[in-house]
Amino acid sequence: MNTPLGWFTAFHTLLSMIAIVAGVPAIRELTVGRLRSAAITTFLVTAILTSVTGFMFPYHGFTPAIGVGIVALIVLGWALAARQAVGRSAFWTTQFPLGVVVSEYFLVFVLVAQIFAKVPAMVALAADTQKALFGGTQLVVLAAFVLIAIRTARAFRIRATA
Repeated sequence: MNTPLGWFTAFHTLLSMIAIVAGVPAIRELTVGRLRSAAITTFLVTAILTSVTGFMFPYHGFTPAIGVGIVALIVLGWALAARQAVGRSAFWTTQFPLGVVVSEYFLVFVLVAQIFAKVPAMVALAADTQKALFGGTQLVVLAAFVLIAIRTARAFRIRATA
């Protein structure tokens, strides 16, 4: 950790953790129809910074992490554009909370991947067991976020336009 890359990794990880933690109250704020709040702003800023700093690591060729980072930034850009258009149509009013929830999902997806890659107990599992457990865990996380996205988008659309 006493290298520039070590400090940068710690900074990137801290941003990621702040974004994940801020995402929980941000989503809650959206379910009550709030368009702007400290939690939403903190989430958006740290999620963007997390994705941007992810591209600053040394790499050799395209990796899944780069792919996730590209898609995450596209979703965040879409969410920011949708935030400006909330109230103009049901479509745009739904897109902002969906963008926030999908962005939170990507952060949690990467967190789960990092847990499986770095936590010694997970790394020690047999390769087949680790793959099955990883896939199952990610499937449960995806299913939970689909439900959260539907609930949040519906609640936000109803409350934000009331």
